[in-house]
This record gives sequence, structure tokens and C-alpha cells, in this order.
Amino acid sequence: MRLVSFSTSNIPQVRVGLVQKEEVLDVDLAARALNIIPREQMLDLLDHQSEGMATLRSLLEKAHGRPFSEVRTFVNIGAVHELASVQLAAPIPRPRKNIMCMGRNYYDHAIESYRAHGQERPQEDAPVIFTKATTTVCGPYDTIVIDPTVSDKIDWEVELAVIIGKTGKNISEDEALSYVFGYTVLNDITARDLQDKFKQFFKGKSLDGSCPLGPWIVTADEIPDPQQLTVRLRVNGVLKQESHTSDMIYPVKTIISILSQGMTLEPGDIIATGTPGGVGFARNPPEFLKAGDVMETEIDGIGMLRNKVITL
Repeated sequence: MRLVSFSTSNIPQVRVGLVQKEEVLDVDLAARALNIIPREQMLDLLDHQSEGMATLRSLLEKAHGRPFSEVRTFVNIGAVHELASVQLAAPIPRPRKNIMCMGRNYYDHAIESYRAHGQERPQEDAPVIFTKATTTVCGPYDTIVIDPTVSDKIDWEVELAVIIGKTGKNISEDEALSYVFGYTVLNDITARDLQDKFKQFFKGKSLDGSCPLGPWIVTADEIPDPQQLTVRLRVNGVLKQESHTSDMIYPVKTIISILSQGMTLEPGDIIATGTPGGVGFARNPPEFLKAGDVMETEIDGIGMLRNKVITL
């Protein structure tokens, strides 16, 4: 399944939608038409995953493999929209907790990062972990605003994001993927000058609107192996990053297990799994985003973000 958080010109409230091809089904309206208690918001659906997924399956069964627009019950109540006509928010528009992030989790990015700082890559025995503030999250097609009085060295980072679906602590690697609700695309936009200025990554990673997310969550049953995905990012149509999740130093199951040791993971938690080589600050000469640039951040089997950059 592909699940979105969306709004329309008629109903500005953001709610959950079920995407099938180029159509979006309003889960709230469609469920009420079938006398099913709906889960209107993505976090609510995740908090009640068993019931929420049962509702979604009932809606798909009602369609019987047909386009939603051919199901009279859904059409009559205005629950079906063309995908191109709705406004997509981030799948989880405002997470409850900071996004948990892995740094230097691809070999080529680790090498380029240390080289750009004139250092040799050390032998690391643990991952680099940091967080991004909840206020960084923005939609898959939102504009990225750069304030040059704060930072003029804004960089891109394509990442696979993991959405946790159930509560767990001290999770083993063997069980880790069973805690995943789904996957989405994330761009870990970073102010490199702030990242270098402060002793921790948090400030440079947490400028408002610096985390485009989406365009939807693809449920875990459709991605049986998250280490078999191609990730890429283009700026103005020029390929800047392209790699494969099999190149992660710490795979998804290991990341989940490490994070959960002594710390409870909860439904709706978002984990950014790291970016491959090709970021701007490590290029020669360095490249940073400027007004008018358009980033396309893509993961095969999931989808693509498209974000234009403007300056204040």
C-alpha cells in the first residue's frame, strides 16, 4: 500500500489517503461510507495499526481491484481524487519526536567526508547517530527556503527513511524488520557551516523546513528487503548522488536493533538511514544550493521528492 497525508481545496484539513495508480482515496470518507471507524491522521493509524490496516484492506476489497473512481459508493460521497489535484503533506506532517539519523553510513560518503576535512577515515566501531528537530519536516513538493543570514552552505542528502510501526525495546536484528511499518524518501538538507561550527550535528541539521519527506509511505510488505533499493538525487536535472542501499555500513535491521537497546522505539518514529557519496560540500570545488535550484530526491520502488530552492 501507498499511504499519503493530503488535503484538497475543499477540505484543507490534512488526512490519510490511500493511493492506487493516479488516484487518492479519502480514507476517512470511504470508511464512514462502509460504517467503519476511520483513522483520520497517520499517527492515529499507526497507534492503532491492526484496526487501521484492517480498514484499509476493507477499502481495497470494496474496490475489487478496480480503480477507486469505478466504485460508485466512493464516488458518490466525493472520496476519490486525482493524485495530481491534491496537496501532499509529509506522510507524518509533524512527528512526535525528533527524527533519528545515521551519519556516514555509506562507505563512499564516509570516505569523502573525512577527505573533505583533510582527515583519514578512522576505524569506527559504532555508528554516528544524531537527530533532526520535528520542525524540519516539510512536504514532498514544498519549497526550501534559505536564509543567507543564517547559512549560505546548504547541502543535499538523499536517504531511505524507516517508519516504525509498533513499540519495541532491545530488539534483536532477527526481529527488527517486523517492527517496520513502511518506508519513505527523505532529504536530509544540511547547513554545512553550522554543522562544522558546533560540536554536535543537531543545529546544522535542524533548520526549519530542512527535511522534505514523502511523497508517501510504502508499507513494508511491498519492500521485503530494504537493502535492495537504488537511491539517487539530482539538482537541476544533473545527477549528484546514486547508490544502492546494499552499500550501507549498518543495514536497516542493525540500525533498528542498535537504536532500541535500552531505548523504546514507538509507532511513528522516523529513522533516516544515511546518505551515499556525492554531497555538495565534499565536491571539488564544493557545491551548495542556491535560489532557483530544483532537487529531485528518488528511491526506486518508493517515489520521488521535488523541491525548489528560494532565498529570503
